[in-house]
Amino acid sequence: MNSMYDLKREILKLEKSLADISEMMNLDKLNSDINSLEEESQSEDLWKDGKSGSRLMKKLAAKKSVLRNFTDLRDAVNSYIEIFEESSKDDLELLESDLQHEVGNTKLKIENLEAELQFSGEYDDLDALITISGGAGGVDAQDWASMILRMYLRWTDKKKFKSELLSMSPGEEAGIKSALLKISGENAFGLLKGEKGVHRLVRLSPFNSANLRHTSFALVEIIPDFQDSVDVEINNDDLKIEAFKASGAGGQSVQKNSSAIRITHNPSGLVVSVQNERSQSQNKNIALQILKSRLIEIEMQKNKDKKDELKGEFVSAEWGNQVRSYVLHPYTLVKDNRTGFEVTDVSDVLDGNIDTILLDYLRFSKRSQSTQ
Repeated sequence: MNSMYDLKREILKLEKSLADISEMMNLDKLNSDINSLEEESQSEDLWKDGKSGSRLMKKLAAKKSVLRNFTDLRDAVNSYIEIFEESSKDDLELLESDLQHEVGNTKLKIENLEAELQFSGEYDDLDALITISGGAGGVDAQDWASMILRMYLRWTDKKKFKSELLSMSPGEEAGIKSALLKISGENAFGLLKGEKGVHRLVRLSPFNSANLRHTSFALVEIIPDFQDSVDVEINNDDLKIEAFKASGAGGQSVQKNSSAIRITHNPSGLVVSVQNERSQSQNKNIALQILKSRLIEIEMQKNKDKKDELKGEFVSAEWGNQVRSYVLHPYTLVKDNRTGFEVTDVSDVLDGNIDTILLDYLRFSKRSQSTQ
């Protein structure tokens, strides 16, 4: 009867997992959100803009699906518990094989639901636009920025996602001053949104003749690519558009024509440069889409800051937001400063194996949201 004991213990684990998921989901808020979205979907004004209407219905369907899946799984686990409480020993032995199969399937469904919940943010399903900039630390920082860029490119390859290096400014001696990267794939922004902030590297400097220990910083900024989901009007009079010669890797093939484009949005001071395509028109269109995404993100951040101010929360400066440390000397360790999650194989992380770090932060973030 030991196998039945193990099966019952597995069922109790599933019950605990669902309790954790319930806390993470905040069922009262989820039901409230569904009711609000259903009311909003009845508005005639909503459907004057097809994009807004379709996005709201997609959001509503996703929330309903999560609630329905959770309810079905909770009912299934409760039925297993009832079987153990109400069945005789002989009946349980007859049911054991079927019950083990059903419990195994339910376990997989619960794991899938937990994974799905990590990507319930409004823009998690969009592509990600990533800007990487070298910070304090001179040539070491520029080299560090190039290592961060390589880490994300390697991660993209491993995920079978698509990456586009939209612009890159090479360092004077080594590495890069900055780079703009687009990553496309399922839940790309949802996976990467926690990477936003300062990444710190501690190592023996390869650029110092004395090989001294050196600390470098790189800033990673990540926004969703709103290209197909949200529209924003930009006054052409507010734009300063300049053509210049591309530089860096691949630049020789485009330097005959000034195909790289720099757009400055005068009211906000935002500057976007793109040089990855051969034609000015292609680069201009890409730059305008990125500019729109950044303007939307700024507006969203303003609204968030207002809410935080009303709640009395302190919003730290972007550059002071150190999210992760990578130590290569005197020991090897990658540590997320927010969650405390640690990985000792730094080389593996820098080679793009960052899924465990990304998912740990998403779980941490989800739990934090559910307690607010």
